[in-house]
Amino acid sequence: MSRKIVVTSNPTEKSQEVFCEISNKLEVNGFTVYNSYVPDAELIIIIGGDGWFIKTIHDFEYPDIPIVGINTGHLGFLQDINPKDIDMLIESYLGCDYSIREIAPITADIHMNEVRRKILAINEVVIRGTKSRMIHLNLKINDSDIECFSGDGLIVSTPTGSTAYNYSAGGSIIDPSLETLQITPLSPTNTNAYRSFTSSIITSPDSLIEIDPEYRFENSLLIINDGIENKYNHISKVVITTCHKKIRVLRLHSYDFWAKVTDRFL
Repeated sequence: MSRKIVVTSNPTEKSQEVFCEISNKLEVNGFTVYNSYVPDAELIIIIGGDGWFIKTIHDFEYPDIPIVGINTGHLGFLQDINPKDIDMLIESYLGCDYSIREIAPITADIHMNEVRRKILAINEVVIRGTKSRMIHLNLKINDSDIECFSGDGLIVSTPTGSTAYNYSAGGSIIDPSLETLQITPLSPTNTNAYRSFTSSIITSPDSLIEIDPEYRFENSLLIINDGIENKYNHISKVVITTCHKKIRVLRLHSYDFWAKVTDRFL
């Protein structure tokens, strides 16, 4: 029985060149290559930037198959391999010279009257207003009232997402080997009338984060998971927790998160 590997690529010329190169080399080494999801494949290789990596995971509905990324984008936090290291990747994979790191997504359970919808995110879930005005969100952690937030919105992020929108909003960078949740305010208002935390809150991974909106001018909110934006009406609460499902990411032993942070941000 042939060994199956899925290779998917974004449509850029550079990515397509890498797609052809690695597909040919995998076939020479005895693998059958598919460019769409195959449930009995042993590995998924994603060629592109971080955005394409996350999009593919969403499109493949959070597969159990190990995933490795080849970076043809910009930052490349999730995409571990550079195109020049394709031979090293194949050699390491054949020799089982790698590790598997599990990434825990987060799930947001959206309550709308008697309707509920559940969404998942690798990086973050963002709750904000649909118009350019301040919103008010009651924040609870494990049933304890924390604050009535006033501002543009709240980000709840994973350690994986700590270097994404969370970081741009002033949140902390979290070592991805840690298991945490992070709540970061977007343009918090802190006056005599409205008091909000102005820095991130970091909680344990088993925390239950509940966000209940106070509607004063409108009855709708935007909820954005990994950049996928949807408008919801009549939300009574949003409950965010760590998802039990894990994404398995293949890492070569040369991977160094903090070296990548220094290289990308400093």
